[in-house]
Amino acid sequence: KATIGLDLDGMIADLNAAPAGSVICLHGCAHNPTGVDPTKEQWSAIADAVEANELVPFFDVAYQGFASGSLEEDAYAPRLFESRGIEFFCAQSYSKNLGLYAERIGAINAVVNDKETAEKTLSQMNRIARAIYSNPPVHGARIAATVINDPVLFARWNEEMGEMAGRIKTVRAMLYDNLCELDPNKDWSFVTRQIGMFSFTGLSPSQVKHMTEKHAIYMTGDGRISLAGLSQAKCEYLANAIVDSFTVE
Repeated sequence: KATIGLDLDGMIADLNAAPAGSVICLHGCAHNPTGVDPTKEQWSAIADAVEANELVPFFDVAYQGFASGSLEEDAYAPRLFESRGIEFFCAQSYSKNLGLYAERIGAINAVVNDKETAEKTLSQMNRIARAIYSNPPVHGARIAATVINDPVLFARWNEEMGEMAGRIKTVRAMLYDNLCELDPNKDWSFVTRQIGMFSFTGLSPSQVKHMTEKHAIYMTGDGRISLAGLSQAKCEYLANAIVDSFTVE
């Protein structure tokens, strides 16, 4: 919280302390709730620790395409683990990047190194699915499959995600400029270092309360805010509220 960034040393220490076989949840991109994604170098260090301690990574990929605007670039972390032969699970959601919130559609992938393990894993997945929902609704899945398997629709989908990610990057840049103009002595670089829909501001619970009571800006008590809902017209207002709220003890 002191740097409003990733405490890599602390994360690696926790991974080193975890018992072998522990399942470790990792956000593949656009970390929720902070927007703080590891760099490629940091992902390599995380992979080293996971491999050395025989841990089981479980990637939560809910915002692929909404971080960088590219499905390929946002798949970097899981693909790095795959290239190193590390077995893992990867849960993908299409609720956000395909706008299918009401359908709750996604996929679970198990990346393993041999056919026998794949067959055993699939068998266990089928047993779990049977116990939970047996046969899920197919409407959302068919929409996702139609878009993904049609080259024209797939290209259009990629283009639209690029536009959405670009819009969020634009409001991040505008908010950063407004904050620097209002208080040039504070380091606001976390706004543009972070990526995706969310931002961890570093505001304390009392400062968040001030944001709500004085400026009518609503956010979670830990200082997390959704920048996906921020328009360009409101960037200056939000910047003023943040600077004012940071003065509250």
